[in-house]
Amino acid sequence: MNEYDLNGNGKIDPVEREIMLEDRRRKMEDADAKRDAQRRMTWFALSGMLAYPFAILMASLMGYSDAAGLIADIATVYVVAASGVVAAYFGFNAMEATK
Repeated sequence: MNEYDLNGNGKIDPVEREIMLEDRRRKMEDADAKRDAQRRMTWFALSGMLAYPFAILMASLMGYSDAAGLIADIATVYVVAASGVVAAYFGFNAMEATK
């Protein structure tokens, strides 16, 4: 509370209260935007992990066997990285829920 007492009189005046409410509103909006960005990133990683085998299959069916082989070669690295993003998202959400 003392951080909002700008004139140091020990009370929160109406102007200081307005500043405090605006600061809290912005913090809530920032936290909400952060959660939304994390959620979108997680969905993108999950979608990519699900679409990856289909990309290999499509390249193979279209006759690009070399491309399918190259895509398959890097699949393990991609899946591990995308899984790490998803695991971190769920892990940090679980940690926040226990606070």
